[in-house]
Amino acid sequence: MPARYRIIIDRVACIGCEVAENHCPEIFMLSSGDGKCSIKPRYNVKTDDTVSIGIIPESLLHCAEEAVDACPVSAIMIEPT
Repeated sequence: MPARYRIIIDRVACIGCEVAENHCPEIFMLSSGDGKCSIKPRYNVKTDDTVSIGIIPESLLHCAEEAVDACPVSAIMIEPT
């Protein structure tokens, strides 16, 4: 089974700066409702006011890691599933 990773966005900490979306538009988007980062529907498992959680394939890990490293408020985490 191919490796998969859980992406967790702390939407309370998120400042909506678009850094994640600019680094990895395959996974991240700004929510039209509140302007905060969310996981795109293709990978989304759960999104509410406080958190957005998604599951991505290993092929997108590098892209996601770039977004994690660039986030100015450390609002994004990656963990293996």
